[in-house]
Amino acid sequence: MEKRALIIGASGIVGSNLADRLLSTGWSVTGVSRGRTAVTPGIESITADLTSAQSVNAALSGKSFSHVFVTAWARQATEQENIRVNGGMVRHVLDAVGPSGTVAHTALVTGLKHYLGPFEAYAKGEVPVTPFREEQGRLVVENFYYEQEDRLFEAAQRYGFSWSVHRPHTIIGFAIGNAMNMGLTLAVYATLCKHTGQPFIFPGSRAQWESLTDMTDARLLARQLEWAATSPGGRNEAFNTVNGDVFRWKWMWSKLAEYFNVEAVPFDSDTRPLEGRMQHADVAWREIAARFSLKENDLGKLASWWHTDADLGRPMEVLTDMTKSRKAGFLDYQSTPDAFVELFERLKAEQIIPQ
Repeated sequence: MEKRALIIGASGIVGSNLADRLLSTGWSVTGVSRGRTAVTPGIESITADLTSAQSVNAALSGKSFSHVFVTAWARQATEQENIRVNGGMVRHVLDAVGPSGTVAHTALVTGLKHYLGPFEAYAKGEVPVTPFREEQGRLVVENFYYEQEDRLFEAAQRYGFSWSVHRPHTIIGFAIGNAMNMGLTLAVYATLCKHTGQPFIFPGSRAQWESLTDMTDARLLARQLEWAATSPGGRNEAFNTVNGDVFRWKWMWSKLAEYFNVEAVPFDSDTRPLEGRMQHADVAWREIAARFSLKENDLGKLASWWHTDADLGRPMEVLTDMTKSRKAGFLDYQSTPDAFVELFERLKAEQIIPQ
């Protein structure tokens, strides 16, 4: 069967890395995005408003796909609105392509808020014992991830395709204009510290500083998405997705500082969020961008202070189990320190941060 992929959210950190992967392994790829950020060269690019069934139907009319990958979400003011909007996006896409009868598999990317709860109630209720395992199930709380899953399950039954759900931890990968990009955010933060003479202060909590944690390289996630879409072991299952190594930020922070040649300041009893400290950093960034001829001088398109604060400010250990995926046949591994360095080197090569 010809492999024809539809990637929803093709310009994001997950979608763009997935497009790279699928193109490299012989797929034809169509990507849907809002049109605000460039997509991977070599894919068919479609612009649509995913919150509008009419817009999605018009954009996808007459097209057929063998596999659908849903990697997009739109942040709203409340969790009820997150549920309405993001559940609707999944429904609109699958109701547009499902009736063709050509879809064999649909993959949905969510994340560890499946276990931690949504932003409104983030880690405030009873959190499952780590490492998080897929069989721990849902929390008794409203969560747009659950709504997205339910719309996926409903469409799979109606249109007769298999499904998979993928739950990455914090994602490291190359993408510009992404709202959930810690790797780029920390690269920008370290660059600002280096060129303004400020110390590289850890912004998170004691729990994150001292506890074990893990992360997800977007390239490994892309490989898992392709594996689940094409392997019997990946059908109709939910999988955690992490690199396979673990670390403590009290060790990793000095490694990042060493790479950028800045002074690492360890956690010293107070959480110091980036969002509050970086309110006026846009002026310094414009000066740095001009001095080094960087491609992007708009700090708002590079750094997501709020999301990095949320990840590094968690008051508990966050660690993920990959046993289910490995038993099913996905055995890939990625060194997290290498993932950071490889991202930083690409950011330099693409003139996003200075050499």
